Amino acid sequence: IQGESGTGKELVAAAIHNEGPRAGKLFVPVNCGALPESLLESELFGHVKGAFTGAIRDKKGRFELANGGTIFLDEIGDISLAMQVKLLRVLQEGRFERVGSEITVQTDVRIISATNKDITKELSTGRFREDLYYRLNVVPVYLPPLRERRNDIPFLVGHILERTVQQLGRPAVKMDPRAMDVLISHDWPGNVRELQNWIQFALVKCHEDTIRPEHLPTYARRDPRDGGGGADAALPRRKRKLDIETVRAVLRQTRDNRVEAARVLGVSRATLYRFLADAGLMG
Repeated sequence: IQGESGTGKELVAAAIHNEGPRAGKLFVPVNCGALPESLLESELFGHVKGAFTGAIRDKKGRFELANGGTIFLDEIGDISLAMQVKLLRVLQEGRFERVGSEITVQTDVRIISATNKDITKELSTGRFREDLYYRLNVVPVYLPPLRERRNDIPFLVGHILERTVQQLGRPAVKMDPRAMDVLISHDWPGNVRELQNWIQFALVKCHEDTIRPEHLPTYARRDPRDGGGGADAALPRRKRKLDIETVRAVLRQTRDNRVEAARVLGVSRATLYRFLADAGLMG
């Protein structure tokens, strides 16, 4: 799975696991980029008592725990060449040894890996092994950044809002069309993770039943291209292809206010009316 940071790669990996025949077994995630090599080897393969300072007991590794299920290797592009060799053996043979042990352990796992790096560049510079890449790259999945799928934003906002207010025990909260307009117009360098943070911020600021532009982070409400007018100024419009599900969702969000719906969708009223007519939604 390849995509920028914050696009939801682990969620996709978990969905693949939950929808497959291994769903009854464990889904075991490992952030390879967050651990030094010495600890990563122990995390993946386990260790025996006395293998190194601090190894006071035998410990199973993630591959052993995931037996019969799925192991998710996040940030796979960050592991060292030495670790890549050890990982390649597990992929090829389904076997490994715990750190400090000579006993071979057999495992049966589905491996899903993810990276936010361009692996083809890593291959060309020799930082990633070709043989490991071709072992992993059986079913490639690309997750586009949020700025390339702006039509998804109303659906994501609705889902995040519903889930978050339930967790907080708050009454339902809706999104003002002008606030939605700000969200759709933003470029989202942090992708879905950043969107989640903004909504959580807005819920802290908002003590009503509607999130308005003033409840969003300050930098969200001002675009350098809008002449300093903030959220109430005319936001830059981007042409985007309309689809029925998105239009219906926005019409529900705006309570069938088509002027506001056109604003949220970033199209002219005439364009929206033509689309509704063509789709038989003018009733």
